[in-house]
Amino acid sequence: MARPRPQRLRAPRPLLDALDHRFGSVEADIYLVDGRLLVAHDPVDLDPARTLKSLYLDPLAARVRANRGSVYRGHHKPLQLLVDIKTDGAAAYLELDRQLRRYGNLFTTYAHGRVLPGAVTVVISGDRAARAPMEAQRVRRAFYDGRLTDLGTTAPASFVPLISDNWALNFSWLGVGAFPAAERRKLRDLVGTAHTRGQRVRFWATPDLPGPARDALWGELVAADVDHLNTDDLAGLETFLDAHRRA
Repeated sequence: MARPRPQRLRAPRPLLDALDHRFGSVEADIYLVDGRLLVAHDPVDLDPARTLKSLYLDPLAARVRANRGSVYRGHHKPLQLLVDIKTDGAAAYLELDRQLRRYGNLFTTYAHGRVLPGAVTVVISGDRAARAPMEAQRVRRAFYDGRLTDLGTTAPASFVPLISDNWALNFSWLGVGAFPAAERRKLRDLVGTAHTRGQRVRFWATPDLPGPARDALWGELVAADVDHLNTDDLAGLETFLDAHRRA
């Protein structure tokens, strides 16, 4: 369920820190710079040494080899790698596609109408210009992060397996006081519609400061069966999920 954003922490091992908490989804923000995909949340943080290949793709490949075909040994559900393209969506995606092809069957692949599961499923978010080149491909090693406007459209789960949107633009409640009944119904209806179509749901822009408001909102997301929780606080989310499982 969890989906941390470890690249914001500027940690030397952002992927491995997330995997140490056994999260099922991680995110990397990328920029295309001189033909290289660099990981950074903001342009000021760009560092030629911090490439997507060195921080995510190569470590994932090594881990899957060591664990005999899966990210977590004995657990064969694919890890989601959400790649948030910050600029130059089409060009950045095409470079990412070129890199993903080097890793054989590591990544879940769409090929001629079929989805072939791999140990890692790449989902493309961010700059919407990536959509057109992806839709044109008959074979691709990545999938598209849709928006609530994609619910109920002809876009299939084989292209848009994930529906994401800004919580604050769709709901007024931020964890303080009671969750309005109409908003709770809206949330559960959205999740139900997505799940009926085989799509998962996540929201960004949810409260992320430790405290009762964040816990209350996370609790409502879990109760509504939202698939991914956004956070920069890896340990805090792990503590919350452990407590929820024991409850």
